[in-house]
Amino acid sequence: MNQGSFYRDTWVEINLDAIKQNVRNMKKHVGEQTKVIAVVKANAYGHGDSETAEAALSSGASMLAVAFLDEALSLREKGITAPILVLGGSRAADVQTAVDHHITLTVFSLDWLKEAMNELEKGTLFCHIKVDTGMGRLGFTEKEKLMEFISYSNSEEKVAIKGIYTHFATADELETGYFEKQFKRFNEMIEGLPSEDWMVHCGNSATGLRFPEKLFNAVRLGISMYGLSPSEEMKKELPYKLEEAFSLRTKLVQVKKIHKGDSVSYGATFKAEKDEWVGTLPIGYADGWIRKLKNSDVLIEGKRVPIIGRICMDQCMVLLPEEMSSGTEVTLIGKQENSEIPVDEVASRLETINYEVTCIIGTRVPRIYMENGRIVKVKNSLLS
Repeated sequence: MNQGSFYRDTWVEINLDAIKQNVRNMKKHVGEQTKVIAVVKANAYGHGDSETAEAALSSGASMLAVAFLDEALSLREKGITAPILVLGGSRAADVQTAVDHHITLTVFSLDWLKEAMNELEKGTLFCHIKVDTGMGRLGFTEKEKLMEFISYSNSEEKVAIKGIYTHFATADELETGYFEKQFKRFNEMIEGLPSEDWMVHCGNSATGLRFPEKLFNAVRLGISMYGLSPSEEMKKELPYKLEEAFSLRTKLVQVKKIHKGDSVSYGATFKAEKDEWVGTLPIGYADGWIRKLKNSDVLIEGKRVPIIGRICMDQCMVLLPEEMSSGTEVTLIGKQENSEIPVDEVASRLETINYEVTCIIGTRVPRIYMENGRIVKVKNSLLS
């Protein structure tokens, strides 16, 4: 593998074929009449925003979604011309920037819109209305306030409502009572609205996977686009196989023999009970491989090998079964030979969710993009 674009033996591999397949599978599952909004916020959950966006769009996604205006502008700077929806709140003072770059904003306040109209000198603001049906984040909670907003928008030629949506708090849980309550509330909120030509979307990945009949005309495809289940309990509910796209790899940079009684890493928390072979890996908590992952496993030559001692900022150590060569490849997340450490396993060790694992692997770790078994792009944020 040519690694000329970075100078450190630690990298993430992103399988673009897996992302494309996950998008195609969702499209097939929900039907061609339902548009797919590919969610690429947080640098596409750590996978790479523009690379994931291009893969998703080429596989049938109609629109992209990000969290903040900055993320949308980053995509524009990288040549992405597809429609982009900002899911989070934006400053009214920045509305002209959004309009100039053809970025759709989420709106949820009449006062905000009036302020934004004072800031907008030219062009038309495209927006999606956010309705809060029980998530407790952004959105209108009262039908009366929503109708006032729409009435004002219809009277303002510089505003064009293009969609309306909500977000479910428990779509990934098997108990559906709260989900049904929110779904009913959303129907009540949009009843009687002039939404025939709007994009109406209530569903995230979990909703799309479990309740395709409740999606209206669009679905926001987030975590399952990356091949990860929205929750552990949902795995037995999945209508098709998810293809995991994210792998994390490194190499042994030094192998040494330590003797009985020798200690390893800060605090001398590991003490050898006999002579052992120890390997050093060039990855640590500054990369997102945090200290809580001590005593977990990596894969070397298809075998599970434990991390020993405290994980350092830039390095960590593993206990080898035998002497091995420097330069031997190590898999921290992903497949190696007939073994695998999936993202969900790492999430379980950290007592968190799979979303967080891929998001916290930092941008100083280069990304290698694979397609049809070949490297198609290498991205090193430190040298770009």
